[in-house]
Amino acid sequence: MKFRHIVAAAALLAAAGALQAQEVTLKVHFFLPASSFANTLFIQPWCDKVAAESNQRIKCQSYPSMQLGGTPPQLYEQVRDGVADVVWTLPGYTAGRFPSVEVFELPFMMQNPEATSKALWDYVQTHSQAEFKDVHLLATHVHGDGVFHLTGKPVKTMADLRGLKLRAPTRLTNKFIAMLGATPVSMPVPQVGDAMSKGVIDGAVVPYEVVPSVKLQELSKFHSETDPAEPAFYTSTFIFAMNKAKYDALPADLKKVIDANSGQALSGEIGKAFLKADGIGKRMVNAKDVNVIPASELASWKVVGQKLAADWVTEMNGKGLPGSRMLDDAKALIAKYAKP
Repeated sequence: MKFRHIVAAAALLAAAGALQAQEVTLKVHFFLPASSFANTLFIQPWCDKVAAESNQRIKCQSYPSMQLGGTPPQLYEQVRDGVADVVWTLPGYTAGRFPSVEVFELPFMMQNPEATSKALWDYVQTHSQAEFKDVHLLATHVHGDGVFHLTGKPVKTMADLRGLKLRAPTRLTNKFIAMLGATPVSMPVPQVGDAMSKGVIDGAVVPYEVVPSVKLQELSKFHSETDPAEPAFYTSTFIFAMNKAKYDALPADLKKVIDANSGQALSGEIGKAFLKADGIGKRMVNAKDVNVIPASELASWKVVGQKLAADWVTEMNGKGLPGSRMLDDAKALIAKYAKP
């Protein structure tokens, strides 16, 4: 009996040792190239950090530019189904599927991406758990101020938008630019360069961070930004998510490493990285081609934005969601984290 007990104990110890020494490779899939700021300032540093903190037992195998196949709107399904272990994507690429987080994409909500990314994480814990129940969220974030990048003429007033075909990323931003007088064309950002070069669109709304990824410094003649003292006329929400089964299968010590590199703090750091990327991207365009839309002009845009927000609240109420409370909570959280 004693011998059998010793053998059993040894087997248990060996199994525990094997579990303790388990190594994991994460297939990380995203839609921008490896050279993008999203990868160099956020995704790869995250991979390096979890590798270091796990003594190289967690490793990333990155697949930029959709190298695992599919399209950017399919990234959520890919991480849900285990095609990829970790993805970075926009909920807004599948219009209407994640309605609660859309509130952060309403006009003039965001002024600081670090603060707003922290606010978004907190908001999701209260209002969006059901929407993201099929994945393990690592972070949520927004990008910096949206900018008009145009081929033919700058935007200085609302009237300048009339007749322009403009790419926008999400349902609400498309609605907003339509209400301002432009013709919205929805497409993922990797398609922007080709669409602009062929004249399919007259421009795109993206942050400066995206400039080098789609060569907007070459394709755009004008860059129209809104007064930086004002909240952004648009931003987009993003998720950094892990396959649920992959996370659940991790041994406790590796889960601890992932948990230490997830959540509100990571969300804020990503927002901060995207703000830094905006500064680098802006320096890549010719300064003489940049104009600022002043606060006096944006006052009339805000009136249009308020109408869109009211319509969104009504729409959410119609879905059985607490639209007014969601909007109020988002505003309160943004204000909370914007305080110095």
